[in-house]
Amino acid sequence: MAKILVVDDELDLELLIKQKFRKKIREKVYDFVFAHNGFEALAKLAEDPEIDMILSDINMPEMDGLTLLTKLPEANPIIKAVMVSAYSDMDNIRTAMNRGAFDFVVKPVNFDDLDITIEKTLLHVEELKKTMQAIKENNILKMYVDENVLNFMTTKEFESSLLSNETIEASVLFIDVCGFTKISEHVPANTVVNLLNTLFDVMVKEIIAQNGHVDKFMGDAVMAIFRGEYHLDRAIDAALAVREKMHATESISYGDKTFKPEVSIGINSGEMISGNIGSASLKRLDYTVIGDAVNLAQRLQGVAQANQIIVTEEVYHKAKESFELSKIGEVSLKNKAKAVEIYEVVS
Repeated sequence: MAKILVVDDELDLELLIKQKFRKKIREKVYDFVFAHNGFEALAKLAEDPEIDMILSDINMPEMDGLTLLTKLPEANPIIKAVMVSAYSDMDNIRTAMNRGAFDFVVKPVNFDDLDITIEKTLLHVEELKKTMQAIKENNILKMYVDENVLNFMTTKEFESSLLSNETIEASVLFIDVCGFTKISEHVPANTVVNLLNTLFDVMVKEIIAQNGHVDKFMGDAVMAIFRGEYHLDRAIDAALAVREKMHATESISYGDKTFKPEVSIGINSGEMISGNIGSASLKRLDYTVIGDAVNLAQRLQGVAQANQIIVTEEVYHKAKESFELSKIGEVSLKNKAKAVEIYEVVS
């Protein structure tokens, strides 16, 4: 439903508008709001940002239509105004157009012509909104995607790569913020999100420092992938660095609640499938890794306690020459028929 602000000091106009457009008002095509001068119009705009267009007289007391036009860019840069005046007022009409009026209609008003003008103006406003939304989405996308990746996304090579899947050797790292769900129940939403994003930012810097790739954020957990030479060593180094940074972080208080950031971490290494997983009909694909090695890493994180980095016996044998690890024992993990022997990375 389009919302139209009518600005005119003639009180009869409100009744006339409601009569002439009663069908579209009843069908919720148009919703008219009324003001009697420019001051009232600006107040209405401040109260209701959903107003799409203005239908304004030129000659009004207190603040006329021409002055109102100069205030609109600051009040609402997208809104468009159609001015209403007599043929004899051509100088004012020219001034109005120079000050940004989208169109004008003449008195006495031909309501069929006015309806067409309103439709044309609303269509233009809708196109402006779509353009602004596209710009906003593009700017948001740039926050998450490297510019080189954005350029690559426009190429034929990118289109073909969407269908390309492969089996790789890599290491997977799952990091969970311990106890975060509990504190989130007592803290305002904005505070929760800002706190979690701050902690994630610390983790991401350490992951990137070891040439890792953040695969996804899952609630209060992070999944990262390490590929290439020494991928397991780099994954463990990143985990140790994250644990150290969290340990050095001061406790956070809100009211009578105190939260000390701690992490539980699971790491696994091995063969996994890398590709685009998702729904074609939803037009949403997630370039990620799947397989038993990935699932096991997540299960390991699930059994890890605060400040623990847990790996399997197989990973222990691969990493024991570079890191100090301590045997914990056997644990039962989901979808594993046999108990799994696990180790903790000490340093």
